[in-house]
Amino acid sequence: MKLPKFLQGNLVLKITSLNAVVITIRLVVSVFIQRLLALTVGEAGIANIGQVRNLLGMVTSTSTLGTFSGIVKYVAEYRNNLKELSKLFSTALVFLVFGSLVSSLVLYFGSNYFSDYFFGSINYKYVFKLLAIIVPFIALNRAINAVVNGLSEYRKYAIIELIGYLLAAVALIIGLYTADLKGVLIAISIAPIIQLIVLLVVFGKRLSEFVKLKNLGFGLLYKNKLLAFTLMSFVSTFLLNYIELDIRTLVTDKLNINEAGYWTAINFISKNYMVFASGLFTLYVLPKFAKIDNGKDFKNEVFHIYKTILPIFGVGMLLVFGLRNYIIQFVYPEFLGMEPLFKWQLLGDFVRLCSLVLTHQFLAKRLVKSFIFTEIISLVLFFLLTNLFIQYYGTEGVVIAHFVRYVIYLLIVFFVVRYYFSSQAKRS
Repeated sequence: MKLPKFLQGNLVLKITSLNAVVITIRLVVSVFIQRLLALTVGEAGIANIGQVRNLLGMVTSTSTLGTFSGIVKYVAEYRNNLKELSKLFSTALVFLVFGSLVSSLVLYFGSNYFSDYFFGSINYKYVFKLLAIIVPFIALNRAINAVVNGLSEYRKYAIIELIGYLLAAVALIIGLYTADLKGVLIAISIAPIIQLIVLLVVFGKRLSEFVKLKNLGFGLLYKNKLLAFTLMSFVSTFLLNYIELDIRTLVTDKLNINEAGYWTAINFISKNYMVFASGLFTLYVLPKFAKIDNGKDFKNEVFHIYKTILPIFGVGMLLVFGLRNYIIQFVYPEFLGMEPLFKWQLLGDFVRLCSLVLTHQFLAKRLVKSFIFTEIISLVLFFLLTNLFIQYYGTEGVVIAHFVRYVIYLLIVFFVVRYYFSSQAKRS
């Protein structure tokens, strides 16, 4: 795909523009699917779908022991050093095998308990048993994706994301029409297998240049380096998904499952446009920050990223807010309880975007204590503020908590990053 001349010198815009094409197509397909689901399974079904998506996020973290960001960082640093990459991949293989085995056993033998805990019924135990079987594929998919991101293969990333999403969407529609909600939940669970197949077809040849199977073994030379990312992933991915599961259960218990469906729906809209940023962060921001060693260059790069993407996101979010009633009518008919949630969700996501740029410095420089400290504060704030605000504002209290949490989080992250570079300057 040939890009306009004014984009050719700006890698941030190149990645953003390619993501825009992918996201636009995804958004069109997503609108159709979400409308279909809303009309077919209703608010309660949407809430249950949200539970499964959060579970999948947790399993994705545990199956790889959270090594995704670590692989991205070290592939970016050692892309021209195959010897170091072999050590990295050998260690990652140990993590993947161990993480997958433990995750599978826990999911399979705990299926009755988890089904009752997260869904209030053992009728969903099949979801956990299915996830237990496909855990190795989830882990492999995540690990190869990390290599794509570490190499900043943004064109291939865009192709993989688009084809994988479209095929997963087809599987979901087939599941819906053959087995209703059960079919949908099964389709969501097997989506990582579909994405893995696409990854291998599109990226397999390029992958073989860096991952030499004959050089792989069960080594642990990168154990300590990757364990740092395991801790960070546990906090940022596993605990986040767990808290979202818990909050959805809280909304169901305190209010009703329909309200939980409204919050799940607004969350899904949010995640659709935040996908723009996730690709940029792993393909550009993380590898770029990994190479920056002084405060001046970091500050310049942050301003470059901000002035490039914040106006784009700001306009997009204003558009979503202005069209919120049309979005509800078209995508989620009869989900009228969603309307008050848009304002606070969008404000929170904009502040979140600003903070995420800065927090990738923690990942890039393996600042484990700083990352865990700020993330735990963020998660605790979200949980406590939700429990407080839901008493006064109902479901709207959850998104108000989302906004307040990220305002406080951004301020904390700013001062932690500033302190890091001040300390570096004093040492030098």
